[in-house]
Amino acid sequence: MKKYIRPAIVVTLLLTVVTGLFYPGIVTALAQLIFPAQANGSLHYASDGKTVIGSDLIGQYWTSPQYFHGRPSATVSVDGSKAQPYNAQNSAASNLGPTNKVLIDGVKQNEDAVRKENPNTPLSTPVPVDLVTASGSGLDPDISVAGALFQVPRIATQRGLSEDAVKKIITDHTQHRFLWVFGDEYVNVLDLNLALDHK
Repeated sequence: MKKYIRPAIVVTLLLTVVTGLFYPGIVTALAQLIFPAQANGSLHYASDGKTVIGSDLIGQYWTSPQYFHGRPSATVSVDGSKAQPYNAQNSAASNLGPTNKVLIDGVKQNEDAVRKENPNTPLSTPVPVDLVTASGSGLDPDISVAGALFQVPRIATQRGLSEDAVKKIITDHTQHRFLWVFGDEYVNVLDLNLALDHK
């Protein structure tokens, strides 16, 4: 029996040290050395250089009419008792299928809310799907270019800017398809709103 127990204990301890200490330590050190901004959350700081105002990776809940708004968020409070949009402590999707009545009613409510928030956008302009549906994590920091353009009339009016000036901000911050083939063009909501504040 001893000849089986001793090797099992040694292998367990060895693998614990290798996979629990060495490997994570090496990966963390390399990440800090090669990609320090990304490894630390791609954070944005206020002009004082100390106060964190957001991240490129985790969305925020924007409600002011003078800012671009992100996608709806399905996240809830940590105890699960109430909706809490963009709660990074409880990332979750709605997990509702496309034929689910709750999802369909929710999308209709979101569409009504988006139309109400953007009264200057012509009714003939369809509401982009990402403005009425939550992402898989509930924390998506990006929206489609169409989602940003849909909000241009509201933001231009609120900020006293021309629509062309707001559209230029979108164009300047558009992220193109990966390898020019994969995915769709998108914009980071925080980057857009920071650009608006510096206009």
